[in-house]
Amino acid sequence: MKKLKERWNVSSNWQLTVIFIVFALTGSTSAKFAAPLTDMVGITSEMGWYIYWPVRILIIFPLYQVLLVLFGWLFGEYEFFWEFEKKMLRRIGLGFLFK
Repeated sequence: MKKLKERWNVSSNWQLTVIFIVFALTGSTSAKFAAPLTDMVGITSEMGWYIYWPVRILIIFPLYQVLLVLFGWLFGEYEFFWEFEKKMLRRIGLGFLFK
């Protein structure tokens, strides 16, 4: 835990716990919303895994990004998650969105 606190520049165990809760809620919520959204778009698992899963992941990815910052804000950790978000998007080549 100490290494993680240093890496994320987190000062307390409580703050680290809140961050873990936000990650858990964000992952669960985005996964829960993915099924109805893929249905809305008309993509079903009967179309084959090679269509269904890539589309589902493409739907989950932006939803996860938005929910991460939203839940971070709701739990009082907006700055941490906004910086985390920018760093993650830069690493996957989408850093141009923040210039």
